Amino acid sequence: MVEGRSQGPLLTVIAGPTASGKTALAIDLALRAGGEIVSADSQQVYRHFDIATAKPSAEELARVPHHLISEVDPLEAFSAAEYQRRADAAIADVTRRGKPVFVVGGTGLYLRILLHGVVEAPGALPDLRAELEAVAAAEGREAVHRRLARVDPETAAKLPPQDLVRVVRALEIHAQTGVPASGFRKAHAFAPDRYAFRLFVLEPPREELYQRINVRTRALFASGLVEETRALLARGYGEAAPMRSVGYVQARAVVEGRMTEAEAIDDTAQETRRYAKRQLTWFRKEPGALFVTPPYDGLTEGGRAGPG
Repeated sequence: MVEGRSQGPLLTVIAGPTASGKTALAIDLALRAGGEIVSADSQQVYRHFDIATAKPSAEELARVPHHLISEVDPLEAFSAAEYQRRADAAIADVTRRGKPVFVVGGTGLYLRILLHGVVEAPGALPDLRAELEAVAAAEGREAVHRRLARVDPETAAKLPPQDLVRVVRALEIHAQTGVPASGFRKAHAFAPDRYAFRLFVLEPPREELYQRINVRTRALFASGLVEETRALLARGYGEAAPMRSVGYVQARAVVEGRMTEAEAIDDTAQETRRYAKRQLTWFRKEPGALFVTPPYDGLTEGGRAGPG
């Protein structure tokens, strides 16, 4: 837990891997403290993509005010810097009204930028981006990825060729700074804390977490994920950022006849387990993180995660 800033609100942050119980715990804590929730989820911020993003239900949203849920059009460009700007505004609004703030989510980069800040990276290069997208269309995304590997092998090793958005972004940074994106990130490390905060990372035992993921994955498909995906594609959201996330990728494959639903369920669960592992690896590097295991009753006893 880090309370290094003397000014501004003290944030209670509930983080952790997908399916670890963040939403239920955050709602319980916020209800006890009379607080509000600011989401730190890179997919729940988009409108219309509801099922695979595991957004809070309408009932849950009615119980506690939430911010940064279903705020952005799926085709709108949305960056971590924009998340920081909107989250700051939401936190300021809640604080002005005298209520405690609970920041909840599993997107590690969003939480890191919110809590610690980051030096702004160079802007986009529209001409270069258009050129690289044309190369990808004509020669395949692997051709663009090979270009990145020549100037920034470290970043290329971390990005699959299909992640064209991030591959192009890394090439833009190199073109403008003359250094690899990996080097730029190291040279421009995250700044000192922007808020006082208490960071709790939920960490169920591995087998329990994997079982939760398996159960939730089956529930997503039973709730109509394939039908939702079909409707989203019909609305023209095939190129929307959340359509590339786990769950929608597999549901789209069902819609397009490339997977059976049973195959999609298995693949979604497997990819979600891998994602959860990456999330925990990220949070283990976070300064001041306190890892907690179920049951999470201790967070509500004695006001430990209540208002500052």
